Amino acid sequence: MLLARAPSPPPPLALAASYSTNPERALRIRITSSSRAAVATASAAAKPAASSRFEQKRKQVASVANPLVKHCVKLRLSAAYRRSCLRLLLVGLAPILEMCRFELDAIDYLLLLDGVEVPEELREFAGDVVFVSAAVMKKVSGMQSVDSTEAIAVMHMPSHFRDLGSHEDGVALDGLFNYPKRILVLDGIQDPGNLGTLIRSACAFKWDGVFLLPACCDPFNEKALRAARGASLQLPIVSGTWHDLHELTAKYNMKMMAGHPESSGDASKGIHSLSKELADALLNEPLCLVLGSEGNGLSSETLQACELVNIPMEGTFESLNVSVAGGIFLFMLQPKYQIDSRTLTP
Repeated sequence: MLLARAPSPPPPLALAASYSTNPERALRIRITSSSRAAVATASAAAKPAASSRFEQKRKQVASVANPLVKHCVKLRLSAAYRRSCLRLLLVGLAPILEMCRFELDAIDYLLLLDGVEVPEELREFAGDVVFVSAAVMKKVSGMQSVDSTEAIAVMHMPSHFRDLGSHEDGVALDGLFNYPKRILVLDGIQDPGNLGTLIRSACAFKWDGVFLLPACCDPFNEKALRAARGASLQLPIVSGTWHDLHELTAKYNMKMMAGHPESSGDASKGIHSLSKELADALLNEPLCLVLGSEGNGLSSETLQACELVNIPMEGTFESLNVSVAGGIFLFMLQPKYQIDSRTLTP
């Protein structure tokens, strides 16, 4: 989607290191001192004094050496930096508009290519609008062309994301789940497109959350965000270990099942076939469904902890793409209240 060109670009404002940081955008969670310094430096390079709501603050950045540009590039490239700053980068107008349907206030900065108008859907955005040169847009987006990349947003990470590796106990999960009935667990899913699509499907079928085991890619990777189509801002996402998952399932008395190819020979126990009868039998039972990567399959911990279930198939194919198989599992095993609401809809 291309943005309309403005009749003339807005007047440039001089960069100054003395711009004050808006206290309303202070981080709510303690971050490392180096990340705090990076965020503060970027704010100084691109934030003028605070103004009233809906009064956008506009400025220009032309140099790829600007601290804001360096901050954005690190957000795009480093998952650790994203988590320490509690920020993420959205590239492209379509994903920005999808995210803003849920959290317009989550945007820190909106970067637009010089000469482009602010989209009508973002007229009420009260943050900083930064007009950048083509060189800056290429640097931040990682694209060789700006033909289809005229907008980039720096956003707050969703409040319902939990990285249990940064906590000493289970306090981080308090209030995140309210007696969950369905949780999708991803075991070593490294392809961001597959991971984002699975998050999107889980949200579409009203699952209660997604749990990411070690070796999964970052859900706020640019490609994962694009594939999730806004679901990453709606669904609780937890990153943790098998120990954390066992505590969660024990707390809510959840049954554990894992999707498994019927032809695979690494299962030493019986395998259920996915069917309406099986889905009906599990309808009132809290359930964790584990899906593994196509390359490595399920981990030994998953095979030991879970009952296995496959999707019956005809023909010579041994398995489906994990996002396709996941969509089938998520639909068939969706929670009872989702089925009831669909049944009652005239």
